[in-house]
Amino acid sequence: MKMIKQKLIDAFFIILGSIIFAFGVNYFIIANNLAEGGFTGIALIFHYVFGWPVGIFFLVSNLPLFLISWRLWSWEALLKTILGVVASSVALSLTANFQLPVEDLLLAALYGGVFTGVGIGLVLRYGGTTGGADIIGRVLNHYFGISLGRFYLIFDFFVLLTVAYIFGLEITLYSLVTIYVFSNVVDFILDGIDSARSVMIVSPYSSQIAKAIDKELERGTTFLEGRGGFTGEKKDILFCVVSKWQVFKVKKIVKNIDPRAFVIVSDVFETLGEGFKEKF
Repeated sequence: MKMIKQKLIDAFFIILGSIIFAFGVNYFIIANNLAEGGFTGIALIFHYVFGWPVGIFFLVSNLPLFLISWRLWSWEALLKTILGVVASSVALSLTANFQLPVEDLLLAALYGGVFTGVGIGLVLRYGGTTGGADIIGRVLNHYFGISLGRFYLIFDFFVLLTVAYIFGLEITLYSLVTIYVFSNVVDFILDGIDSARSVMIVSPYSSQIAKAIDKELERGTTFLEGRGGFTGEKKDILFCVVSKWQVFKVKKIVKNIDPRAFVIVSDVFETLGEGFKEKF
């Protein structure tokens, strides 16, 4: 019963994200003749040049990709991808007349990036995708070993190169703003407001620092055994994971106890456990 409930929640947010994404595409991007990266960018190019409906192109162009990739994914992942593609295609068609032309293209680019980023972020967070470049990238990675990061970079480069050739440099630059905002909003949705930072502290006062972190921030700490590369002296390395809002407090604690401490702060992709996400 719990598993069915979670699948229904996943489906709801994939559909909701698809609707928000489609609204952003039509209301801000298409209304102001801007472009996007990825498969959405290709759909927009065909729409502007040939007048093809974005929703129909989005659906039809993904059908052969499903046939190519179905062996690479689990059935659950494939069904969620199909749901994301179908929901996005339908929503793009239903919101096609929702458009807001504005004089300030920068505002259109910013709002377009925010809405499409929130939409795709929700789709991805709940296990779906909107197909297109994601499918092609995974196929090329599986059969030819091409990294996903390199593929997305090359793919978006050629999409924007085409946009620049057809529509000019100004539209391309505003479209870059949309893509930048979009990618950052997607990261924010996936990481959440409590995205974490890992902190490693090398100090002879590591015990005092650990107690202060536990008392003031209520965060657990771990001692790692280390040894100085030059002196060969054994040292305790204090390791902890805190929210990004607590990094400043950690640095303040360390500075008050040992201003000469060596501190490393790193981004953490995901943190599961007490005080963070508890669902594995």
